[in-house]
Amino acid sequence: MGLSKLNNLYREVILDYADHPHNKGRLATTTNAMTLHNPTCGDTINLQVEVEDNKIKNIAYTGDGCTISQASASMMTDAVKGKTLEEALAMAKTFSDMAIGKEHSKADLDQLGDARILTSIMEFPARIKCATLSWWALQRALLKDSKEEENNE
Repeated sequence: MGLSKLNNLYREVILDYADHPHNKGRLATTTNAMTLHNPTCGDTINLQVEVEDNKIKNIAYTGDGCTISQASASMMTDAVKGKTLEEALAMAKTFSDMAIGKEHSKADLDQLGDARILTSIMEFPARIKCATLSWWALQRALLKDSKEEENNE
């Protein structure tokens, strides 16, 4: 498959996730949550996670933003559901590393599922924050980093 056709396929997958989001909504039971806002472009992700027995039992998000931020949130929730906290945090690190150009093994990248295709977005520095916002929210929610909440007090 030519590079042009591959890029078109990636674009279609990203648009499909944004137009038909997975796990968008609110959870009835939440153990971990985080809201992050990207002031550069106005993206907001409100992430809710239900952790049980050290695993992500359920995960959902709400928020508004560009196609990339919403598609990334949808892909991220699919990828981490059912994972242990350690696995999910490792995946978030892999995604964040990928955003700054660090290399990872094929096995690490395969763990990301469809979110792996967002590597093509990394060619556009202005869009990196859009793609990584939900992954950062996941890290902070799982680590229960309440720094942003403390700043609002």
